[in-house]
Amino acid sequence: MCLRVAVRLATQNGLRGTAVRRLAAKVSGQVHEAARRSLGPGQGELDRESFEAVFPWGQAPARLGGGTGWASAVLAEGLLVPAGPGYRFAHEELADWIQGAHLDLDAALRALVHHRRAPHTAHPLPVPHHRIGPVVEALLLLARQYGTGHLALRLEELVLTLDDEPYSWWAARLTAEVLVRVPDATPYTPVLRLLAGVLRARREEGLPLPGEFAPGFWAGLALPQADRLDLLRRLVLADGPPGEPGPRHLDTVAALLAADPTAVQPLLVGWFDDERPLSAAPHATVATAAQALLHTHRHRAPDALVEALADSSHRRADELLTALAEEEPAAVCRAVDRWAHDPRPSRRAAATTYGLRAAEHARTDDDRALLRRAARTLLARPDDGILHGAALALLVRDPATREEHLARALGHFAAGDPYVPPSAVAAALATHPEPVLDAFRARLRGPDAGETLRRLADATLPGLAGRVAALIGDAVAERPETAGHLAAYTDRRLAAQGAAARAVLLPLVTGVLTEGPEPARAALAGVLAAPGTGPCAPLRRELRAFLLDRERDPAVLDALLRAAPGCADDDLRGLVHRLGLLMTRTPAGAVRFDRGLVDLSRHAPGFAVRVTGWLADAPQEWAALVGPSARRTIENLAGVRVPA
Repeated sequence: MCLRVAVRLATQNGLRGTAVRRLAAKVSGQVHEAARRSLGPGQGELDRESFEAVFPWGQAPARLGGGTGWASAVLAEGLLVPAGPGYRFAHEELADWIQGAHLDLDAALRALVHHRRAPHTAHPLPVPHHRIGPVVEALLLLARQYGTGHLALRLEELVLTLDDEPYSWWAARLTAEVLVRVPDATPYTPVLRLLAGVLRARREEGLPLPGEFAPGFWAGLALPQADRLDLLRRLVLADGPPGEPGPRHLDTVAALLAADPTAVQPLLVGWFDDERPLSAAPHATVATAAQALLHTHRHRAPDALVEALADSSHRRADELLTALAEEEPAAVCRAVDRWAHDPRPSRRAAATTYGLRAAEHARTDDDRALLRRAARTLLARPDDGILHGAALALLVRDPATREEHLARALGHFAAGDPYVPPSAVAAALATHPEPVLDAFRARLRGPDAGETLRRLADATLPGLAGRVAALIGDAVAERPETAGHLAAYTDRRLAAQGAAARAVLLPLVTGVLTEGPEPARAALAGVLAAPGTGPCAPLRRELRAFLLDRERDPAVLDALLRAAPGCADDDLRGLVHRLGLLMTRTPAGAVRFDRGLVDLSRHAPGFAVRVTGWLADAPQEWAALVGPSARRTIENLAGVRVPA
């Protein structure tokens, strides 16, 4: 623009060649002078007198080379334009840039920001907010001339001022505009971390956050994704509670993940160790938020997500991979095929772990073909003998390869190979019941008998229920500690399937109640005492009646008594009375009945009051069942609001 102004002047004054270039340099000098003069208080304009002194209308002084028409040439080229009683630069960005080159930055910052630290200086500032541009340009020039370290120091001072004076508009706006405009914000990462800490502290103190540092500010910084996500990891702690208006930093993380999943996924996996709670999401932590985001956006790059999770040994990565095996089995099957051919032992081990999990949910022939190929690849590696059991389990689960590999797989399973899970072998129960049941019989003697029992019960078909019941009864007799697993399975299946479980549960449970050992019968008694709701209630009552018709062991009846308070009031009285009739047939049973009533009266809310009411309503009916000492204790407890 200065050259064009010089050409106009040269045309008017008959100058050519190098004289035009010298004249352009003089014009440039005058433009800088105009910028210096417009830096004073006010709106950043030149008054008429200053404009005419810099760009004369008439004859120019000798230092400018003489000649005429300076003012008209400058105005004609649109370098400056009239503004009210004076003149201003036509292009605001140019004005900010050139004025910033002449600004006394130290004086400006003292006047605009740091003056508030000094006492008795609360007078209004003479500089309007829209004149921030030259100060921003002066700060950016500082980095270009003296290096990023100098600018970082000034920005740190501004952030600390923001911390001291949280309502300083100039400190917040200068910091934000400079950091957004630097071509590379990496050298200022320590300043950004300091700023993130200030914002988090303000949130913890219940103070508002400056709007200049809204989540969009952090998304716009010229930073590598790793540095940006590290900052956002700190900033999600500054998000407001649910329902608070405005964007959240967690939403910014979600947007970054959606836009560039392959880059952001591994960074979010790195958040899994961060258990700091989030105020923006009740009961959530930084770690659970990262896990939820990865799960929500799993469809964008599922293969990359699976790899990022496999690179982590964190339990949350395992949890998410397990969920993907169910919800995105195709992606996990592809990964299993890749990992089976991977030279890293950890990846080949992952192929077996997650291959077995995905096999339960594989939906297509392509998925199953990938798992078969992976399993055969692992079996072909002699050095991976420890993984052969899992590979065989994959092949046995698949009907297409079951026959070929069943005998070898059952051998591993019966020998207690931990890499052959009971669920894989149980899948063959329908097609090969005899060898599978024999293998289960052997495995039930091993250390994982409880899990084995549960898986066997889960896989039981109606036609095999009696045989499975006998097998489980024998197993519980040998391993009494497995009785709890049987009871938990029965309770879960009753609650989940109700009447639909009848075909399997009725023969299975009645078989154990008839011939099973005392620990198994006692564990089942505790489950059958519960009333249940909906469709499961009739089957539960039927099984409870079956137990009461046949059971005479005081230990089993005592287990049923201690679980009885879960029953409805009408059922409870009849059940307790029936148990009393059965247990008081022997002195040992009578003692256990009295002790059970007293213990329940102490610890089961309202039980003592109920029993006292029964005794008062029908004293003759209960006199032979409840001993005098037990009756007095129960009556005393009935009068205590909070039992000791």
